[in-house]
Amino acid sequence: MYIQRYTVASIIFIGAIGWFVFGFVSQQYIAIDVMGVHLPSLPIAAWVVIALVLFYLATLSHMMFYSMIDSLRLHKYSKDYEQMTEAISDALLDVQPRKHNFKTERYRLLGNLINNSTLSVDGKLSHIGIENIDRVIKEISQLKDGEVVDLKKYHLSDNNVFVELNNLNRYDAGVLSDENILDKPKQYGEELCIEAYSNYVSTVPVYAIDKYKSFMTKEALDVILRRINAEKNNLSITNENIIAYMNEVDLDGNDFIHLSKTLSVNMTPEQRIKLFEKLSESNEDAMNGYLYTLFDLEMLDAAKEILDNSQPSEFIRFKAYSDLKSCHKNYDIQLILS
Repeated sequence: MYIQRYTVASIIFIGAIGWFVFGFVSQQYIAIDVMGVHLPSLPIAAWVVIALVLFYLATLSHMMFYSMIDSLRLHKYSKDYEQMTEAISDALLDVQPRKHNFKTERYRLLGNLINNSTLSVDGKLSHIGIENIDRVIKEISQLKDGEVVDLKKYHLSDNNVFVELNNLNRYDAGVLSDENILDKPKQYGEELCIEAYSNYVSTVPVYAIDKYKSFMTKEALDVILRRINAEKNNLSITNENIIAYMNEVDLDGNDFIHLSKTLSVNMTPEQRIKLFEKLSESNEDAMNGYLYTLFDLEMLDAAKEILDNSQPSEFIRFKAYSDLKSCHKNYDIQLILS
């Protein structure tokens, strides 16, 4: 646009100068030699016009050169702007690894910071007017609201926080089954596998429980034990199986007491006693569950014998309860253990 204006103005200016020289200065003809080349004789006004045209071409070339330089510089800024919007989108999605190369110094400074940062958006912000960033903000909001979103276009890693959240949403929506998740633990992550396993063991038979028992947790173990001899989703299981499941989890004394409470609902007293007796032979913490079981089933003599053979600092709560029972005080054992 500016070159067009300059050209029009130059033509008018050159024409006016040529007219002025020819009409008011001189109409004389002269011949010029340039580097041994004899040029034809022309009016002085014509030589002035030729000189001005050459000057115009020189200035035009100068302007076009720097216009091209500015265009290249603007192109770099334009590309860096696009890179910056992608870098912000990746930072919002916590894409790893990230490497956006910026050509201009100012964008490079901010870009290096964005490349090594994770961004989060205030829930009040819904859009900023940049299409790809607005799309990311919207989809993150949908994920947090429990919706399923197509994240494949972002090529995120399996352990990306939003991929894991999306998988959880897919699981909650019924798109993924428990076995889908448990069959591909590396793809879906340990947290979702643990949740899926806790749900999975609520209905499946023993062989299926064993198949994925590496995902055993206290919660899953509790679910399994509640199924023993239950009316719904009944599970027939040996003490050896139960001990194997317990060995998959790090249990303390209070955990064994809790498990004994759980088993007290449906397990026969005989099996329950044998289970904790066996456990206590190899695990000192399991003795808490064994003592609780004996007191709960009013096997006071057996419990007292164990307490009498223990160290003075061991099983203080149970000893206190045993003393109360010996004085014919019928307090609920839960009061002592709570």
